[in-house]
Amino acid sequence: MKGHFEQGPHAAIVTKSTRRGPWFFVRWLAAGTFGLCLLFLVGFAAFASHIGRLAAPSDVRAADAIIVVTGGQSRIDAAVDLLRSGKGKRLLISGVNPMAKREDLRAATGGDRGLFACCVDIDHAALDTIGNAEESAKWVRGHAYDSVILVTNNYHIPRTMLEMRRLLDHEDLQPYPVVNTRLDGGEWLTKPRAIRVLFTEYTKYLAALARGAFPAPATHGDVEVVNARTAN
Repeated sequence: MKGHFEQGPHAAIVTKSTRRGPWFFVRWLAAGTFGLCLLFLVGFAAFASHIGRLAAPSDVRAADAIIVVTGGQSRIDAAVDLLRSGKGKRLLISGVNPMAKREDLRAATGGDRGLFACCVDIDHAALDTIGNAEESAKWVRGHAYDSVILVTNNYHIPRTMLEMRRLLDHEDLQPYPVVNTRLDGGEWLTKPRAIRVLFTEYTKYLAALARGAFPAPATHGDVEVVNARTAN
C-alpha cells in the first residue's frame, strides 16, 4: 500500500545497513589501528628480547674472511682481535669515513702494522647498512670466499645479516655480536637510551623486511676498497 514502509527481509537489510552509518567504519578502522599497534609492540618486545640474548660465541669457527661494519663502539677492535687470532685470513672494514686512513684505524685499535699492511682492506664507499652489504658482497665474490665472520653490535646483527644474506645467499655467514651494554634479563626496560636504540633499529629492521619484496641489486661492479699494501 502506498504511504506505508516496505515490509519484509529486504527492508530489514536496508535498515540494518543504514543504521551502521559512517561510525561503523570508523570503529572498524580504530580497531584495526589498535590491532596493528599491538602487533608492532609485541614484535618490538620479541625483537628486544632476542637482542638481549645475543652474545659473542665462546668458540668461533675459523672462516675464510672477516667483515666488520663501522658505526658502533668496539666493532673494529673485536674484528682485529679475530684476525690476529687466526679466525680469518683477511679483514674488510666496511663504511670507513673517507677522511680516515689505514694508519688512523691501526692506531685507534692498537693493531700490528704488519697485520694491517698484509691483511686489512678498507671500504670507503658504503654509507649505510645496505651499502655495507653491497660492497661486502663485491669483496667476498672478488676473493672467492666461501665463509665469513660478520662483526657488528648485537642490536645491529639482525638487520645486517638480513641485508648480507640477500646478496651472499650461498656463503656461510657467521654472526659475531659485539655487546657493549648488557640487555639480557629484561634489563633494556630500565635503560631509556637502550630502548631508544632498540626501537630505532626495530623500525629499520621492519623496513628492511619490506624491502625483501623487491629484487636485490646486482653486485657485479668494481670493488671500491683500499686494499692492503696500497697507499694510505
